[in-house]
Amino acid sequence: MSTDSHGHGHVAAGEHHFAHHFKSAQHEYEASKQGIWLFMATEILMFGAIFVAYAIFHSLYPDMFAEGASHLNWKMGFTNTLVLIFSSFTMALGIFYCQKNDKKKAVLSLVVTLLCGATFMVIKYFEYQHKFHLGIFPGKWFAYTEAKHSNLALYFSFYFVMSGLHGLHVLIGMGLITWVLIRTIKGEFSSSFYTPVEGVGLFWHIVDLIWIYLFPILYLIG
Repeated sequence: MSTDSHGHGHVAAGEHHFAHHFKSAQHEYEASKQGIWLFMATEILMFGAIFVAYAIFHSLYPDMFAEGASHLNWKMGFTNTLVLIFSSFTMALGIFYCQKNDKKKAVLSLVVTLLCGATFMVIKYFEYQHKFHLGIFPGKWFAYTEAKHSNLALYFSFYFVMSGLHGLHVLIGMGLITWVLIRTIKGEFSSSFYTPVEGVGLFWHIVDLIWIYLFPILYLIG
């Protein structure tokens, strides 16, 4: 079997055969990775636009945003930050062990990554549940009666949009990790083919990175 610099093999029996519209396995790998990065750029642009809007309104209503941040539990946010940072590490391990043909450790790493994602969502559920109990909802559904600022709903509209959109990406990432986990268990990845695992890993790292920005913006700066 011939291999390229990324360890992607060609046509040995039982190994990955690149699609017919690619010139080679190397071509397939590079096109797939460029496609993932292009998609990630659109994700960053989307969240970036929301960050800019948040910064503009924060400058207009600093006291109101400070009041909103005071209702957030920074300890839960910090715990979720640690969970996602650790999940990035285990996701990287999953890719590494696929490259090293260590199926057992690759599966374990991906399972731990999934558990980290689930932990993040459970913590987020309890955060949301507490706010809903107080009547803190986005926009016109805001029913919290002890607000000091009449436009406090604006802050929580940003909070629910930003954290909710990020949470949706965590769920999508967990679905993608489950997909590559099943394929890893079936033995479909090895040093000769691991592109899907690496692509999902890039998505997961970007999702984690976005939260690292969200945490201080929402929970600490206020």
